[in-house]
Amino acid sequence: MSDSHNQFQQLVGPSESLHVMDSLKRGATRRDVLAMLTAGGMQATLAGGLAGMAVSAHAQTPRRGGRIRVAVATAAVSDTLDPAKQSNQNDYVRCNMVYNGLTSLVDKNLTPQPALAESFTTTDAKTWVFTLRKGVSFHDGKALSPADVVFSIMRHKDPATASKAKVLADQIDAVKVSGPNEVTVVLAAPNADLPVILGTYYFLIVKNGTTDFTTGIGTGPFKIKEFKPGVRTVVVRNDGYWKPGKPYLDEIELVGIGDTSARVNALLSGGMDLVAAVDPRAVAQVQATPGYAIFPTQSGQYTDLIMRKDMAPGASPDFILAMKYLFDREQMKKTIALNYAVLGNDQPIDPTNRFYFKDLPQRPFDLEKAKFHLQKSGVTGKIPVVVSPAAKYSVEIALLLQQSAQRIGLDLDIKRMPADGYWSNHWLNSPVGFGNVDPRPSPDTILTQFFKSDATWNESRWKSAQFDQLLLSSRAETDLPKRKQMYADMQTLIHNEAGIGIPLFLASIDGHSTKLKGLSPVPLGTMMGYSFAEYVWLES
Repeated sequence: MSDSHNQFQQLVGPSESLHVMDSLKRGATRRDVLAMLTAGGMQATLAGGLAGMAVSAHAQTPRRGGRIRVAVATAAVSDTLDPAKQSNQNDYVRCNMVYNGLTSLVDKNLTPQPALAESFTTTDAKTWVFTLRKGVSFHDGKALSPADVVFSIMRHKDPATASKAKVLADQIDAVKVSGPNEVTVVLAAPNADLPVILGTYYFLIVKNGTTDFTTGIGTGPFKIKEFKPGVRTVVVRNDGYWKPGKPYLDEIELVGIGDTSARVNALLSGGMDLVAAVDPRAVAQVQATPGYAIFPTQSGQYTDLIMRKDMAPGASPDFILAMKYLFDREQMKKTIALNYAVLGNDQPIDPTNRFYFKDLPQRPFDLEKAKFHLQKSGVTGKIPVVVSPAAKYSVEIALLLQQSAQRIGLDLDIKRMPADGYWSNHWLNSPVGFGNVDPRPSPDTILTQFFKSDATWNESRWKSAQFDQLLLSSRAETDLPKRKQMYADMQTLIHNEAGIGIPLFLASIDGHSTKLKGLSPVPLGTMMGYSFAEYVWLES
């Protein structure tokens, strides 16, 4: 029930409120409601205000039914329904439609909320007990059991699974059935963030023993009707969903449209109801079109310059520093992101995070320092820099870098690659290139996945025993000031040593039909942290 509905009910009473709301559902107008209230003896001025409140409350009340079409920025033949192998927006949205985790991260503070686990407890941050919610069934009717949870979590540790979250799961020693409706997770070392980690999209719960993920049998709000990797996904409402009254929509079609202009055109032509990754330059166009709006969310998303430290030219620390000093961050913020961003400082924890180290000196745009380090590096000749529309703003950032580099005698050769196949063929493989990292729910998650020495996604192949030790120690530290200092030290190490340049933290900008209601900001990124499906509805 909306806040407006609650206020209206308090002012007129439950029975009168129900009578008014039923009338509005049957098509009554504000004038009709006003007449109903005045007929009961209410003073006209008060009745007018309450009639307006009732109409507003009715508009904010979720309505069941309807179908929407949604476009994200990625689509590939590698699209998957296996939570362990998700790697792009398309996967994250799709899997959130059909699966649930033990916990969920859908509030503005990213505090883990109970989901398939109705409660979770620990006394030492090393042994965690999860009590499962009763009455939950998979799409095929099978009841959720502790064995499903054990299988779903432990498969991430098996190298044969090739899980994108293996580096996160490696800290888990054991997952055991400890009761008829209970699971106990034992860690190798304490980690106060375990409920946050288990709320990420990789750790969604699947049926025990699943090997075929093409049908997407989960416990989530929607069921798979059609799944064609690289083409489209169609889901239909799960009428047996364990959250009463949800989801609201009957059906959702999900597609990937790599070209930003094509995505916006699809929205404004009526072909889509919700699109991700609207270019800031298209914001005014969307806002000026009747019936459409934008929905921005500031988050920790970033596009990063990657310089692999295990090969030339990134093997030279001075070359890396030269490139970092070439970032004109203020210009990039204004001319590329059109101020839908905040400045980055070559480390991955953004200013909205409680562990952001604000006292780390901001690296400036400094041509003299860039030239000094370039000459010290001894790097000469053309330097290929691989970019793609797949890595948001990488083309524009690289072109500005190229202009700055020319001023110190550095020749950057921009190699533009198509979005299709970029992540599998070029990201992680190019000596100098770009990545795009979606927001993560905690510092531990992003630092573990992208900067731990043995992480699969360690983009620059930076290895630091000091960093790894700090990371492990920070997990067990329950003293908040001490933990903040550890994260500050890790941010400083990355800023100084890693082959990563992060000029900006980007806001995600969604575009949508004004008939689509229920969107709210979740700093995990676009489309309510990819979990919009069970929360949105269509205005009647």
